Amino acid sequence: MNHTNRALNRFLLAATGLVLLAAGALIAGAGLDAGIRGRWSSAGTSLLGGWRNLAGTAPLQEPAGSWWAVAVPAILLAGAAACVLWLGRQGGGRTSEAARHRDAELGDTAVDISFLESAVDAALAGNRAVVGSSVTAWRGRRGTPGGLRLTLHARRGASPREVADLADELIAAIEALLGHHTTVLVRIAGDTRTRLAGAHRTS
Repeated sequence: MNHTNRALNRFLLAATGLVLLAAGALIAGAGLDAGIRGRWSSAGTSLLGGWRNLAGTAPLQEPAGSWWAVAVPAILLAGAAACVLWLGRQGGGRTSEAARHRDAELGDTAVDISFLESAVDAALAGNRAVVGSSVTAWRGRRGTPGGLRLTLHARRGASPREVADLADELIAAIEALLGHHTTVLVRIAGDTRTRLAGAHRTS
């Protein structure tokens, strides 16, 4: 329903978690074992010496001293910028238009999502099985059609079958309002709002 690559996100989160776990284990080990502290010190000395040798291969006037001293921060900044751009592309896909009809003579007609939200609220007025609802719309990817998501917050103790039948009725009413069939994802939620609403015994 959005532009987030979930598989890539999970891989990056898992890789980051493993790296942080390994770093934490090494730091904890360095604090507990003198041998590990010695190896840490030797590794740090070796890295520092390698950096000095590398910096000497591309000298530059002071204060930089070496092209490597300029290139490494530039690469890190470019990586940080790429991460910010990547984060900015996550999610998305949501739109305020529930539907759009194009007519060569009359022009474009757009149905705002707030119209459907108001219609659903009116249809649910006085209903004892649902304590709240929301309707959102998303754009399709690469020219594919989008759709709607209908979320119903069921009252505690309400019959799931009753709420599901109500969702079917709402979908039929939404399609009647739009004048065409559309993809609707239905989510029946039970959250804090449901728990605070109290129980409703159905017969």
